[in-house]
Amino acid sequence: MSAKIPAIVANHVSDEAKRMIDVVAKFVEEDCVPADPVLEAQVGEGDARWESHPPIVEELKAKARKLGLWNMFLPKGHYAESPGWTNLEYGIMAEWLGRSRVASEACNCAAPDTGNMEVLAKYGDAAQKEQWLKPLLDGKIRSAFLMTEPDVASSDATNIQLDIKREGNEYVLNGQKWWSSGAGDLRCQIYIVMGKTDPGNKDPYRQQSVVLVPAGTPGIKINRMLKVYGYDDAPHGHGHLTFTNVRVPVSNMVLGEGRGFEIIQGRLGPGRVHHAMRSIGASEVALDWMLMRVNDESKKPFGKLLREHGVILEWIAKSRIEIDAARLVVLNAAIKMDEQGPKAALKEIAQAKVLVPHTALAVIDRAIQSFGGAGVCQDTPLAGMWAGIRTLRLADGPDEVHLQQMGRNENKRGREATERIKRQQARTAELMTRHGAQTAQPGSRIRHSKI
Repeated sequence: MSAKIPAIVANHVSDEAKRMIDVVAKFVEEDCVPADPVLEAQVGEGDARWESHPPIVEELKAKARKLGLWNMFLPKGHYAESPGWTNLEYGIMAEWLGRSRVASEACNCAAPDTGNMEVLAKYGDAAQKEQWLKPLLDGKIRSAFLMTEPDVASSDATNIQLDIKREGNEYVLNGQKWWSSGAGDLRCQIYIVMGKTDPGNKDPYRQQSVVLVPAGTPGIKINRMLKVYGYDDAPHGHGHLTFTNVRVPVSNMVLGEGRGFEIIQGRLGPGRVHHAMRSIGASEVALDWMLMRVNDESKKPFGKLLREHGVILEWIAKSRIEIDAARLVVLNAAIKMDEQGPKAALKEIAQAKVLVPHTALAVIDRAIQSFGGAGVCQDTPLAGMWAGIRTLRLADGPDEVHLQQMGRNENKRGREATERIKRQQARTAELMTRHGAQTAQPGSRIRHSKI
């Protein structure tokens, strides 16, 4: 499978990484994809789903560890705990993980744990790493990231209102959080919570802090699990939680008061690339399902196979072009991160974050359309994939926020672009005068000589 690495990035991938990409692909194709329906069956139905932990997950985790497929997301050169892959190399691996529901968790590379482990590895102190990072890296527990709130416009993180007050040797938390992914899992033992410690600070980006809150701390109430287009993603879940006088030790503060924005920016950059590459993998799966459907000899609308209808071939061609183009955008962002760091790659990361979900949704939608009624029910993975990826246009910042920022930054070139064009026009005028030529004025006709 390493032979499919785009030629434009192949020289950035080590021989050992290419070998490991082949191992990842084989594991996903032969072990994880066939296990996805088993996972769903073991989760079961009804309220018992929230008490379940499918045995197939632990079976796959054991095999992944033996194969060396563990915590691949931590980039080398940045984390002592890294297995040694660059952002680009893991990005290509993540595409394969995105082809299966269970694959990322099987390799201990599932969100939100990946971002949370990055926070602890980068910003946590020795005690925090020992208590929380170590068991997360070992895959013994899971975690949740609590940032979004129901009563404010959380697309602007300065609006976050959860109150964090210091009282002696404790912090006291009051407020609400929702879309707390992973909060439903029985193995979720730690919440990474963003709130306000200094709401009066004149700098709106120094008002927030990040605190570690053990799940089950008195005062935490899980109100409900939110559904995504009807899917509740049990036993993982997306929780709506209330904090009422929740107390944690002062030692649970990460990095220091007022450092919340710094932490979340460090967390979100790599995670957006991971999401994007997994979405590319899901797009490839959707295209495979569409190809299977349109070549099904038993399906002959209006007397012809689906592949014999011209519009279907156009869908296939467009999907191939769009997937390949989107992949290059993400891998370009990964290379920029590797060479210059996440902060220098903000534009490239934002481009990937906006483009890829749109691309994936378009490809999946075509596949759904090719299946007709079967495409929107549980008989294929397509409907669930579409619902999950649709959330990415909101998660980690909605499209509009990234587009506004990119547009504002790009527009800074307005004066430069204007001056360049005017210089070129002035040069054109000089050349026209020298050569005795005339340019057509707006509204005038240009006469052509007969040849």
